[in-house]
Amino acid sequence: MAELLTLKTFHDNRGSLTVLDRIIPFEVKRLFYIYGVDESSRGGHRHHETRQAAICIQGSCEIVNHNGEQQELFLLDTPDKCLILEPRDWHIMQNFKPNTILLVLASTAFDPSDYIFEPYQA
Repeated sequence: MAELLTLKTFHDNRGSLTVLDRIIPFEVKRLFYIYGVDESSRGGHRHHETRQAAICIQGSCEIVNHNGEQQELFLLDTPDKCLILEPRDWHIMQNFKPNTILLVLASTAFDPSDYIFEPYQA
């Protein structure tokens, strides 16, 4: 199942600094970010191999996750939350607030054959 991590963050009068040092449980091979989303949902898939880490660096969104056995809803509303998605985690990203930026770190380079679009059967 997906796991929500809290990233180490330092705050002072100059602002905040969040660190991604030794917390992502895989080697990062690809980065992408999603922004400018209207009322649409994103995702709607799982993977054969790819692990992902999702961080909402601005704004907020929800990620609905199903691992084949249970479904869970995660709210990413601060940049110190990091959701780890395993390959078996079928996920939908939804309810993006205006100006949201969702950063995703992936364990593999893009490969269209790695995607599984069929949801789990209820």
